[in-house]
Amino acid sequence: MKKFDENYKLLSGMYQDGYFPDFLVDKIRDLIRDAVDLLETGERDPGIIQGKFDEMTQGINDLQEEFEENGSELETEARESIGEAVAYILRWFDLDLDVEEAIRERDW
Repeated sequence: MKKFDENYKLLSGMYQDGYFPDFLVDKIRDLIRDAVDLLETGERDPGIIQGKFDEMTQGINDLQEEFEENGSELETEARESIGEAVAYILRWFDLDLDVEEAIRERDW
């Protein structure tokens, strides 16, 4: 079973931008990490993998109000940072899944 790249920093763009509270970026990172944890088990079933990405994306959707309450929002930099992380994960685990499909449940 392949482990995720320990040198890759998830959401580095969001962490570097003071507009995004770190404690909220941590919540997104943890949701993404849950998807990575599934992939590290060696799971290859496309339906299960997509289901986990849908769950992750819906969890991120649920954070929008909390971002707004803290003077931030899931805007361009966030979308790019999350998309970049998901794209990297898909490549790392050699998954034939388009990043837009992986995060198809997004409303940000």
